[in-house]
Amino acid sequence: MSASAAGLTGIIALFVLLGLRVPVAFAMFLIGFLGIWFLNGLNAATSLLASEAFTLGSSPELVVVPLFILMGNVASVTGMSRQLYDAAYAVVGPIKGGLASATVIGCGGFAALSGSSVASALTMGKVALKEMDRYNYDPRLSTGVVAAGGTLGILIPPSTGFVIYAILTEQSIGRLFLAGVLPGLLLLALFVLAVTLLCYLRPEFGPAGPSTSMAEKLRAVSGAGPIAGVILLTIGGIYGGLFSPVEAAAVGAGAVTLIGFVTRRLGLVQLWEAAKDSVVTTATVMLILIAAHLINPFLALSHIPSAVGELIEGLGLSATGVLVLILAVYLVLGCFLEGFAMLVLTLPIFFPIVIDLGIDPIWFGVLCVLALEMGLISPPVGLNVFIVKSVAPNVSLGQIFSGVILFWLMMLLTLAILVAFPQIALYLPDTMIN
Repeated sequence: MSASAAGLTGIIALFVLLGLRVPVAFAMFLIGFLGIWFLNGLNAATSLLASEAFTLGSSPELVVVPLFILMGNVASVTGMSRQLYDAAYAVVGPIKGGLASATVIGCGGFAALSGSSVASALTMGKVALKEMDRYNYDPRLSTGVVAAGGTLGILIPPSTGFVIYAILTEQSIGRLFLAGVLPGLLLLALFVLAVTLLCYLRPEFGPAGPSTSMAEKLRAVSGAGPIAGVILLTIGGIYGGLFSPVEAAAVGAGAVTLIGFVTRRLGLVQLWEAAKDSVVTTATVMLILIAAHLINPFLALSHIPSAVGELIEGLGLSATGVLVLILAVYLVLGCFLEGFAMLVLTLPIFFPIVIDLGIDPIWFGVLCVLALEMGLISPPVGLNVFIVKSVAPNVSLGQIFSGVILFWLMMLLTLAILVAFPQIALYLPDTMIN
């Protein structure tokens, strides 16, 4: 069997294992190890497994993952995520569809703490769905806005998607975090605009919430002040050159924990639970990264990436045309594959092509992560849809998928805007103080 045939067989086998619900990391470990064994011998496979596990496990840059995850978990167990929602609720709740808009804003704020789309959808779903149900929101809108709003967690920094992209492509985590800020805010604004327009055109979908006095608004906003300050401190510290991403993660986790103790919302039991959840999530991310560094050499040995590159070059497309083609592939794969699996499988193939065409790797990273985000609400996999289903068991999957269509279109519009105007993503990292 030729190297290319072995590579193609390995990719097909990997898709089969993922279709059988084998965990992503384990499937990649198996295919990568067996593929390298077949193409380069058992010694090479075992040596690479040991060296990559040690190299990644001892990488100082990856300390950012558990620290930011811990920050989000502590914010969740102490109720700080509820404060973000309450502040948004007080300000925009009284307008038509205001509770849904508050949910989007709350998801955006929590995303800036947790870096996790699943955590954002689960946490805000528990907080917001009961309120929207109480005011007779259409279940398609209420569940759709939670599922879509949760996806902001993979784009608004700190984002585990950016961390994995940075490790796989050897790019700056700090620059990627900064590149996600303006696109994340743009997407959040488009989500709110979509909710507002829908509820003005179809008032029965989202009635206005209860009116609040100026004093109540100020009280709710001031209640979210400490956690908003932590968000500004971490992201602003990276932008201003005060902190590296790792230092910002440490400052953020320490600040949130300190606030929890000072306000007496965080005890040793809650801290232990947050720490345990952080360890489990970090272990999952690390396994995926180690597996990625095992399967990537297998794909390189099989010459699959170079063959795909030659095929795309043969199409005679411009750089923009190739970029649009790659993003279209991501949108299709997002219907079937988990986001991190897509990154690991496709970057060894697409990234060299992107670099050869002179496409900015930071800009491409933002586009990739946004495409992965769209996969989180794309049928039939749509992980965030199933997360929301677990919180709202009385709403059918069909209704939730129907509810996310509008937001999926807003994400597609954001993707098109970022392709047309790359400076939206590149402005902050290009002006960053080193």
